[in-house]
Amino acid sequence: QVQLVESGGGLVQAGGSLRLSCVSSERTFSSQAMAWFRQVPGKEREFVATISWSGGSIYYADSVKGRFTISRDNAKNTVYLQMNSLQPEDTAVYYCADSLGLVGIATIEYDYWGQGTQVTVSS
Repeated sequence: QVQLVESGGGLVQAGGSLRLSCVSSERTFSSQAMAWFRQVPGKEREFVATISWSGGSIYYADSVKGRFTISRDNAKNTVYLQMNSLQPEDTAVYYCADSLGLVGIATIEYDYWGQGTQVTVSS
């Protein structure tokens, strides 16, 4: 069973920054695409960003493009999400996900999920 543990969430003012981290117990982490999703109460979980095993392919949701940066350190089994210029609409629980294969934007393409970390942006 793969475990994903997110950290780095918190409360920040609009315009501020946060860096989320996700540590994976996956033995083949360096060959897995990873992603970040987010969810607010009453809404479906939505795609934020994904990164291929090598970091050579990266995709972002339009809503975060230019503000968020996904990266990974395969030596540390860790994926990151640097979030800049945060806005109140970025408030959500952020989840790290381990891909079934290649990069993707649908939740069905991911088989393991972390417990989530809350990000709250005040106006």
